[in-house]
Amino acid sequence: MRGVAHPAQWPQAHSAGLISEDTEAKITALLTQLSLEEKVGQMIQADTASIKPEDLVKYPLGSILAGGSSPPIGAPDRSAAGPWIATVHAFNQVAMQKRPGHVPIPIMFGIDAVHGNNNVVGATLFPHNIALGAANEPELVRRIGAASAQEISAAGIDWAFAPTLAVVQNDRWGRTYESYSEDPSLVAAYAGRMIEGLQGKPGTGSIQNGHVSASAKHFLGDGGTIDGMDQGNTEVSEKQLIAIHAAGYPPAINAGTHTIMASFNSWQGVKMHGNKSLLTDVLKKRMGFDGFIVGDWNGHAQLPGCTATDCPASFNAGLDMAMAPDSWKGLFENTVKQARAGVIPMARIDDAVRRILRIKFKSGLFDPARPFEQRADLIGAADHRALAREAVRKSLVLLKNDGVLPIKASANILVAGNAADDIGQQSGGWTLSWQGDGNSNADFPNAQSIFSGVAEAMKAGGGSATFSADGSYAAKPDLAIVVFGEKPYAEGSGDIRSLEFEPGDKQALALLKKLKGAGIKVISVFLSGRPMWVNPELNQSDAFVAAWLPGSEGGGIADVIVGDAAGRPRQDFSGRLSFSWPKTAAQFALNRNQAGYDPLFPFGYGLSYAKPGKVGLLGEVPGIDGTPVNKNRYYVDGRVQKPFALQVDPTVTRVPVDSAVRQEGAMQLSWRSAAGRATIDGQDIDLGFETNADMMLQMTYRVDRPASDKVTLAMGWGTVDVTDLLRSSEGWKTARIPLKCFAQRGGGDMSHVHPAWSLATTGPLTISIANVELTTQAPGGFCPPLN
Repeated sequence: MRGVAHPAQWPQAHSAGLISEDTEAKITALLTQLSLEEKVGQMIQADTASIKPEDLVKYPLGSILAGGSSPPIGAPDRSAAGPWIATVHAFNQVAMQKRPGHVPIPIMFGIDAVHGNNNVVGATLFPHNIALGAANEPELVRRIGAASAQEISAAGIDWAFAPTLAVVQNDRWGRTYESYSEDPSLVAAYAGRMIEGLQGKPGTGSIQNGHVSASAKHFLGDGGTIDGMDQGNTEVSEKQLIAIHAAGYPPAINAGTHTIMASFNSWQGVKMHGNKSLLTDVLKKRMGFDGFIVGDWNGHAQLPGCTATDCPASFNAGLDMAMAPDSWKGLFENTVKQARAGVIPMARIDDAVRRILRIKFKSGLFDPARPFEQRADLIGAADHRALAREAVRKSLVLLKNDGVLPIKASANILVAGNAADDIGQQSGGWTLSWQGDGNSNADFPNAQSIFSGVAEAMKAGGGSATFSADGSYAAKPDLAIVVFGEKPYAEGSGDIRSLEFEPGDKQALALLKKLKGAGIKVISVFLSGRPMWVNPELNQSDAFVAAWLPGSEGGGIADVIVGDAAGRPRQDFSGRLSFSWPKTAAQFALNRNQAGYDPLFPFGYGLSYAKPGKVGLLGEVPGIDGTPVNKNRYYVDGRVQKPFALQVDPTVTRVPVDSAVRQEGAMQLSWRSAAGRATIDGQDIDLGFETNADMMLQMTYRVDRPASDKVTLAMGWGTVDVTDLLRSSEGWKTARIPLKCFAQRGGGDMSHVHPAWSLATTGPLTISIANVELTTQAPGGFCPPLN
């Protein structure tokens, strides 16, 4: 039968340090005191954006999370540790109240701390996993886990949704950078070490000594979906599922991981959130996992016959805690009814709650002492930043060097490229927001950009570094460093059609050619969450460094590429590819030991000063049409984005005008007196994922002549009243409207949105539009009330 595992074929493991006679006796005693409602509450997790502490009086939930862009209570999502500590306290104060008919049980507070405590302003941001894989040093990973745990616990948080143990086989997937390697043995070597770093040695770590619960994820096969499609189907044999995708889980279980997160994907057509043969028969029984299984963001809702608020099948399959960020109330009420009716057996309820309570005891949550909490000195601590900088140095992979590296620190150099002085871009996704967008350098008070690190090293050696994003200069430099790469993204938005970098709009290549044409030697520093086809850029570079997504410590790059005043190395390159580098843009499934393996640079490749090598002239035919499928950027910087087009009724005029930041970076739309509509359209787009992920339509605009009649803004069939937004003129503004708002106003399931944007009114209005695009959950979003 498809999608059904055979446990006897799977490796055995054993959860170390989780079960003890004393703890189990405490759990048994506690279970006898709990009402059915309190038991079900332990099995459901809500998001800070959708629940208030006082809700726990009626709905005694066991866990709260703050999703990638969800805020602490009463504060911006980009907040320092203080508001996060206050938020955890507020929920626990209600959960631990002594009141009639209530058994106090502490909540678990979870956060996506995937490269350091990346939701908290000022925290150390370590290189993403793909970079750590290139370092090929398990002990380094353990040290990073320990430092991350200290910064997480110092912010009052006790549970990290990490590490990701995906063995990515198709690099088009938007979560490739969360994987250590395409090679299962390297992932296996890292899994237990990261768990040990976060949690401490089995049975010894707790929140009291600066450790947090880990969550090995995502079980199982998330890195093997067809075409690298997020939340897709992994169509491999059971033998391949075991040998490749399960490789990290036995070491994680043996290291005592407290939790394991179920994956969104399917295996052979069966969704993991409902696959009992894998969740229960393999993971809990064969692999001896004694912690609890948590779901992913409304992942249970994807099972046939389920909704976000109604899914007994997932609990019966072995899910112990459902991540129900905005659906928690309905799921709680339905699950209580189903448990009372026997649809979910009481034995299954008790098993799930026992597992959850076991982790709460083992992680120290029942002990109110929090000695690491409010240790502000640990957030962005100097030794943590030094560790992150060490990780940056060790993760850099030198792909090409025609004698220009290392740089003489006594030289006068130019640093170019938009990414050179952008800490957000060098940090990537899962950085203060889910997709890593919307950040400025001011959001990173303890960090250093790549340019800043280079300038510091050059000054120390008697030279200089000048920054110019566009590569302009007053005096010709001795050489140039160009920093460029992918913009931040996470799953969904990060999925791509091909591995070609900047298909159709090669801005970085144009900058490289400009500098080369002026007779300047060029060193490329490439930021990316995956290997990419960059043959044209390699050809225009005298040296090329794969820097991945290094995080907050941009100075680690200067440590290796800038030598001393005489040009002698201060540090050598030691990073080696943990993902094979493509020869064509079509080699998105390029993994060693596969038939027909033919990379440009193989797994394990990496030059150094000690062992140089040559790269000849490379072919520049990508081998596939890499034009991206655009469904989230409609109008940007004065241009309608392909494949969309702007259409206006005869009653509406349009002229180009300047935006706040760019000449002719906006269009002015004018309605005189008759009814009319302006529409951006071009294709039927599926925004189902984006709607479920709480993304928003973002519009940057200026009212030049206030509206006098009703104005409506539509996406597809969903229409909202924006009259109040357009009644006064106060300069440039940004409006953010959740896609769910359009869905609730007639848009339905948002899987066939057409047109993408439409603005209509019946009377005079003049408005200038600078940007219309989708953004992740961000401050200032609102849903206009129904009139």
